[in-house]
Amino acid sequence: MKSYAARRAALIAQMKAKGGGVAIIPTAPEVMRNRDADYPYRHDSYFYYLSGFTEPEAVVVLVAGKTDQAILFCREKNLEREIWDGYRYGPQAAREAFGFDAAFPISALDAEMPKLLANAPGLFYAIGGNPKLDAQVQGWLQAVRMQARTGVTAPSVVHDVNVLLDEMRLFKDAEEAAIMKRAAAISAAAHRRAMQASRPGLREYHLEAELLHEFRRHGSQFPAYGSIVAAGANACVLHYRAGDAEIKDGDLVLIDAGCELDSYASDITRTFPANGKFSGPQKALYEIVLASQEAAIAETRPGKRFIDGHDAAVRVLAQGMLDTGLLDRDKVGSLEDVIEKGAYRQFYMHRTGHWLGMDVHDVGEYRDALSGSEEKPWRMLQPGMVLTVEPGIYVRPEPGVPEQFWNIGIRIEDDALVTETGCDIITSDAPKTVADIEAVMKH
Repeated sequence: MKSYAARRAALIAQMKAKGGGVAIIPTAPEVMRNRDADYPYRHDSYFYYLSGFTEPEAVVVLVAGKTDQAILFCREKNLEREIWDGYRYGPQAAREAFGFDAAFPISALDAEMPKLLANAPGLFYAIGGNPKLDAQVQGWLQAVRMQARTGVTAPSVVHDVNVLLDEMRLFKDAEEAAIMKRAAAISAAAHRRAMQASRPGLREYHLEAELLHEFRRHGSQFPAYGSIVAAGANACVLHYRAGDAEIKDGDLVLIDAGCELDSYASDITRTFPANGKFSGPQKALYEIVLASQEAAIAETRPGKRFIDGHDAAVRVLAQGMLDTGLLDRDKVGSLEDVIEKGAYRQFYMHRTGHWLGMDVHDVGEYRDALSGSEEKPWRMLQPGMVLTVEPGIYVRPEPGVPEQFWNIGIRIEDDALVTETGCDIITSDAPKTVADIEAVMKH
């Protein structure tokens, strides 16, 4: 639990730099799926980042003042409920196991919080994320204000605690990086398994089942997000979910899937031919996307800005679109014209990456929030950041678009851990070149 205690201490230090006060970080609520069944429970990422605690109905409270404190509110021991729902730590055992200074039953929150907020300079809380807790916080503040005639004061300023935590979470320590590498390895194996299982006549959900089997059998607790398994034209729908469409001979299959391991996500996309052999047009576009990804990866290193990889990928993609006739030179002009006017967005409409961590689209500013300029510049990449690199080409049937490319959707996505000298592609075990994919699919 040392890493969680260190994070709490680091957050308290930042709170003191802003005048001190009390931070309130709740976990996620349980959500009913229907009638007497809940959705599988997954704790809140901010809460877990500071606690390592996975039970529902819990709140972390940090006090930055003369005496710093880290306090956990959690469910009481209840042997009857444990028969039905499983083990509960209870406050005493949780305090000892997770390294908190104090712990209280969650039922004591309304009684204890006004005491903790009394005379606190600031409140560190993310308003709007939890309507029920928002109402409780207002009640606690009002209870403190009611003591004004006795000389007690309520916090006079509110800080969004998530802003501080976002910057902390953006940089992964060695322990986090190790977990993410393991998650990446599991997901890479799942993609390889899906390629080897693929054949015409299966349905998308058959390949999804192969992914889920591989995730779970290696210890992953959940998929990091709903798996995309898209055959043929479905690959041109960016957020398509694995459905029941038949995988046909001659189709490309786009799979965007990754597991979550110990609260950290992985995120891989691979595109491969259902029958194990790329056609000429499929290979032509695939090689363009692969080259664009290589260009983006080359720009993923310290000293480069977040946007530089995207810009590098766009140049390669746009040139490829001109070379293959996807874009008509007579209509769109030169490469520079295509980039300046955004004509490439007909076939490539998203950015080339996003932060990755406890959430698949992880937290952290993409622009330099400390810059004094009116338009904030894209932030510099630094060691410890993890981001995806995921260019693509998606060709919907359109007048003027060569018919041989219709309904081809290709995306190639890897996870990059920024290092001192460049980046480590932690998902490189997933086959990616045309030769490697065809070789894997022969077995």
